[in-house]
Amino acid sequence: MNCEVCNLKELEVESFEIREVLRCVLHTIVFHRALGLIRPKDIDLELFDITYVQCGEIEVEKKIDDKIEQFITWIGKHPNKKSQICLTFYEVKTKQPSWFTNKIERLYWEQWNINLSAFQPPTKPPVGKSHHSKLVMDHPGEESEDISSRRTLLEQSLQEVLFQIIKFVNEKKDHVPPINDGVIYCPFEITFPSSSDSTFGMDMLKRMLHSGGHPSMLS
Repeated sequence: MNCEVCNLKELEVESFEIREVLRCVLHTIVFHRALGLIRPKDIDLELFDITYVQCGEIEVEKKIDDKIEQFITWIGKHPNKKSQICLTFYEVKTKQPSWFTNKIERLYWEQWNINLSAFQPPTKPPVGKSHHSKLVMDHPGEESEDISSRRTLLEQSLQEVLFQIIKFVNEKKDHVPPINDGVIYCPFEITFPSSSDSTFGMDMLKRMLHSGGHPSMLS
């Protein structure tokens, strides 16, 4: 099966911004690939003047949050480096049964590469968008100007990534497999580098080529 790959623009984030940025990007992708009857939920970011949409499914929110927390733990052990989170959609197929088992495989049809360049936060505590202008007024030095400028650039880059997602899903449709009646979400998985970064690319390739056991809709 043809697997379309979308490499999203790299985002430079401080460690305290990772959670919000990844929630925004991951939920936006899943929402635009959702099927069937969903309950859209608008979410306002605390750090940026951006609103995104979640599907409104508790299982999806938990799956995404769990993976984000795992990634934050990983990045804490590998600070100040570039990293990539992959969100991959797949189709579940059952192969010809053997004597003892029915072999189930995952056929990957779309992969999103979310690229981050994370660095340590400043000594001052982070502020949300509602307090950001006050910070600049209370600390009118070069440091506050740098904070304001960097936050503005990140917000613009995040908006560009969201538009990149929308453009991709609108242009790339032929590879999306037919979905059975009653299915709301395409099965997906979220992966990121393990402690052995050099094996990450090979692990992704192996998952593309071989079966993944007995996946569930949100495994």
